[in-house]
Amino acid sequence: MDKEEQLHSGSRLASASVIAAGCMWGSMGIWVRKCTEAGLDSMQILALRVSVTAVVMAVFLSIYNRELLKIRWKDLWCFLGTGVCSIVFFGYCYNRTIVLASLSVAAILLYTAPIFVMIMSRFLFKEMLSAKKIAALMMAFAGCICVTGILGGSSSVSTAGILTGLGSGFGYALYSIFSRFALERNYHPFTITLYTFACAFAATLFLADWQPVLSFVTESPGNFLYGIGYGVITTVLPYILYTFGLSYVDNSRASIMATVEPVVATLIGVFWFKEKMTAINAVGVLLVLCALVILGRKEE
Repeated sequence: MDKEEQLHSGSRLASASVIAAGCMWGSMGIWVRKCTEAGLDSMQILALRVSVTAVVMAVFLSIYNRELLKIRWKDLWCFLGTGVCSIVFFGYCYNRTIVLASLSVAAILLYTAPIFVMIMSRFLFKEMLSAKKIAALMMAFAGCICVTGILGGSSSVSTAGILTGLGSGFGYALYSIFSRFALERNYHPFTITLYTFACAFAATLFLADWQPVLSFVTESPGNFLYGIGYGVITTVLPYILYTFGLSYVDNSRASIMATVEPVVATLIGVFWFKEKMTAINAVGVLLVLCALVILGRKEE
């Protein structure tokens, strides 16, 4: 296998990793519903997620390779960017939008993220805005609109709801940007994931009421294992896969590929929670899948 073929093979593996990450994020509703039923609010659920991730990654790297625990303090801003500016800011804005607007509106505003990524990557990393990327972005965004079902309803959104929704999309986009800076400084995806969530965990110490979280995980062995599963499946694995994907796939393509998340969430709603899928939802699923096919084609 020559060098070009190796690069293409690595690119395909990276693309599959990004899509797998989006699928895992799409399963989040399954995990969040139990936490919500237990009485945890949005910030407490976020606190549980980031704390489990930080602890699991720290233990794993202590066993796997302690060299990956090391960072240069001058690069701490990269991890404050991925952890606080992205994970915490995005989480707060998204949860706030859910309160101020419908779930469909919140989801659509969240998926303005690829637009922010594409614009910022053009100026920060000199990524080209190819016709294929723009077409795939438009197709994926249209698909997200259809998947959320917003076209079938009539809802008015306050200015505050729009601003926090756009804030969630911007915060979501910042992960791709700051993690790219970390990758360019030769940090391993495992290291980036650990310090991203260590910084996010530190922020939630001041932002969340931890008593209900501790009560939930210590109530029974089942809840404890559930909390670990929630952190590993919706955070540890997908963020490692997504960050690995950024090693080969540029920010713009990766962020569009991740729009598979609302598709998976919709399918889980239909087959797991017996929610109805309309014709417009099905069209949305097909549009997102077509966008992924376009992006997966080898450049000429």
